[in-house]
Amino acid sequence: MRLFSSVLFCSVILLSCLSSSVSGHGPQSGVAPSSILGFRDAPAENAVEARFLAVPDPRLAEEHLRILTQAPHMAGTPEDKATADYVAEKFRAAGLDTEIVEYKVWINYPQEISVDLTAPPGVAMHGPTREHVDGDPYDDDPRVVTPFNGMSPSGDAEAEVVYANYGTPEDFEKLEKLKVDVRGKIVLVRYSQNFRGVKAFIAQEHGAAGVIIYSDPFDDGWRRGDKYPDGPWRPDTGVERGSVGYMFEFPGDPTTPGVASLPSLPENKRIQPQNSAQMPKIPVTPLSYHDAWPILQHLGGHDSPREWQGALPFTYHVGPGPARVKMHLKQDYQFRTLWDVIGRVHGSEFPGEWVVAGNHRDAWVYGAVDPNSGTAAMLESVHGVGELLKSGWKPKRTIIFASWDGEEEGLIGSTEWAEQYESELADAPAYFNMDVAVSGAKFGASAVPSLKQFLRDVTKAVSSPKGGTVYEAWQKVDQPGVASAQSPTETMGDSRRLPAEPAKGEVPVGDLGSGSDYSAFQQHLAVPSTDITSSGPYGVYHSVFDNFAWFKKFGDPDFVYEQQMARIFGLEALRMADADVLPYDYEEYGKEVAAYLDVAGRRAENKFGNRALDFNAVTAAARHFQDAGAKMLSKQKNPPRDRARLNQALRGAERALLVPEGLPHRPWFRHAIYAPGEYTGYAAVVIPGVNEALDKGDADRARQQLAVLAAALERAAKALEGYR
Repeated sequence: MRLFSSVLFCSVILLSCLSSSVSGHGPQSGVAPSSILGFRDAPAENAVEARFLAVPDPRLAEEHLRILTQAPHMAGTPEDKATADYVAEKFRAAGLDTEIVEYKVWINYPQEISVDLTAPPGVAMHGPTREHVDGDPYDDDPRVVTPFNGMSPSGDAEAEVVYANYGTPEDFEKLEKLKVDVRGKIVLVRYSQNFRGVKAFIAQEHGAAGVIIYSDPFDDGWRRGDKYPDGPWRPDTGVERGSVGYMFEFPGDPTTPGVASLPSLPENKRIQPQNSAQMPKIPVTPLSYHDAWPILQHLGGHDSPREWQGALPFTYHVGPGPARVKMHLKQDYQFRTLWDVIGRVHGSEFPGEWVVAGNHRDAWVYGAVDPNSGTAAMLESVHGVGELLKSGWKPKRTIIFASWDGEEEGLIGSTEWAEQYESELADAPAYFNMDVAVSGAKFGASAVPSLKQFLRDVTKAVSSPKGGTVYEAWQKVDQPGVASAQSPTETMGDSRRLPAEPAKGEVPVGDLGSGSDYSAFQQHLAVPSTDITSSGPYGVYHSVFDNFAWFKKFGDPDFVYEQQMARIFGLEALRMADADVLPYDYEEYGKEVAAYLDVAGRRAENKFGNRALDFNAVTAAARHFQDAGAKMLSKQKNPPRDRARLNQALRGAERALLVPEGLPHRPWFRHAIYAPGEYTGYAAVVIPGVNEALDKGDADRARQQLAVLAAALERAAKALEGYR
């Protein structure tokens, strides 16, 4: 039942506030706006939202997280299947039409992993040292997987070591200037700044024999603060696992780019793993700073550039040698089964329009923060939707809650599902992602520009444990000069990129890069997407210490931020599913694209001179897109009774930004405005065709990509103007 009387509405608000006070939810201040973009009847929507917002329960979220993290559950393991069954049970209990979807994918588990320091004489290190701190109740479980890198090949390498800082292109250029040759050497790099797979890719391009990636305490350890268990930061033996697959080429199963990796897929439809562009060619493995310490300490050669100096208590040198290391990696590669859990609430008016909300479930070990803080919050979102269903409410559009598998290996479960349902997703209004939901109290978000204001408006309707609304708390921590805690993604190369200037003086919402499950939706299918998190000091990313004990002590002891994220995540889905008119803002989109072009134009002038590239046509196309968006926004605010054609035009504008042939050399990525960076991997590259041509110094390619971009922007503008 969608309409409520004003008396019932007031009663619901009162009950919501009373419930909040009793359970410690906090007051729902500012949750009843007089108007909501996309809704003709805001009071009716407010009443539905009030009922939903009263439901998420911190005690239940704690129970979910405790159960989901009681055992290590790497993708494809029996323990992973147990978490799938648990999520499916909760989906069904809430009234969702639920299925477990299987995919057959190529992934590795570690069989034998060793790293030994073989020179100089008299110095010994045999790693990886087992992760351990006194007092942690989880680190001795025999099911804890040896630290390794997903998608690394097997291999043996013994060579002198070269230290290459973070392993960026600029770092390797600096080594060349120092006349340090990495060919045939084992390259030691530290985590952060870019995706670990990019580190391996650049080292491979430069002829390295192997790569070791370690977490330096400068970025993730005692320099940041007290180490776990006394504080939230990475202890000496903590190791960051993670995939080094080349997801900047394409994510998903490495043998089936663009095709769903169903168990029934014939073998002749797969490519051989060794021929996959996603697979590294040299062995790569991670170490703790406990194990990296003697390697770094026994490097000679030049002093490292001072900005390369980490926090270990000696001067860093670049080598090569005299430290020499032997790597032995024996990987167990097989086709293994993954399990996505898909729960549907069928739409009453537009069942073919799917609003998808997803979180992944698999973890490298226990995964309390990453990803199961998100799974627990999603289950409480589902709990709230289930209570609405019991009251007789039905969404206008179909809502799909998805628990993805295999994200850690390469965004596999979400990518395969999106590829399987590509035609059905052509009418999907949005994809909402939540991965690392809670590691602290600082809310942050990324989105396609058309959904940035929508996301801000949702946070204005949800109370913050700090008092006031989430939006108000968000504004306070995102002011210039306000110190911020390290977010989870900072340790891995941030997936978000802040826009050049926040629109309308609003709180900044980041741009989507990659590294989580929105990638297939936004960058391959152009389904408008968002990603949300609540972050804090978090130094145990992808280690055994990302467990329930850490979370209960440092992440969210009372689970109030879990409750906050459940409300925001669920409210995104509810609003999009029930909107009369899709709440996109293409005017803001156009303004952001214009800002990207201004920056690219200055880069081009610096690189080629002021006459080499002509930006006039693409700038005019961006202005056309922005103007069409402004005119459309006025129609959205005063919609006609017949809204189907209006919504079709709104959906069509984002789809028009797809480039059918994809990016140069990366055809899986088809979005003209956003892609993960070829040399960042997580962080977004905007107008990627143009900017990557500028990176390469390729003027001809830049001209061609400017024309491609102009055509895409013109298509999007005409899609909006097609509604009369």
